Amino acid sequence: MAEEKDAAEALVTDLQKKITDAFDVFDHESNKTVDVREIGTIIRSLGCCPTEGELHEMLAEMEEEEPTGYIRFDKFLPTMTKVLLERRYRPISDDIILRAFEVLDENKKGYLTRDELVKYMTEEGEPFTQEEMEEMISAAVDPDKNIVPYKDYAAMMVIDD
Repeated sequence: MAEEKDAAEALVTDLQKKITDAFDVFDHESNKTVDVREIGTIIRSLGCCPTEGELHEMLAEMEEEEPTGYIRFDKFLPTMTKVLLERRYRPISDDIILRAFEVLDENKKGYLTRDELVKYMTEEGEPFTQEEMEEMISAAVDPDKNIVPYKDYAAMMVIDD
């Protein structure tokens, strides 16, 4: 039993170090607070992929009674530790991503055009911001052919544990 307890404590210590390191990157004033707009980036850098709705729920949990536009480390650490221990907001696997692209590729070409990708990103599901869309296009679209060879891209999108 003691070994299990030690292993659990070591896991928590390791997770909290990762969380602290990720938070510190964005703590520009070194005052244990970060801009609320940076929290999504920090959370995603820790391998979690919450939806915008889930992110807003987490922020509501971490924010003070009076939102200041900043999140304090002492609120972020326990929330994020719990999220990571419970393995919440895990990224999906590349075969599921691949199947999603195949569904969108109605003619089974093996790629989507840049225009098709933009259309799906703006008209279906949770819309992407302009910045997210540009980031995805620059990563996914082959600039010479103006297409997304999605088999290669699906593998790139997966975060390895």
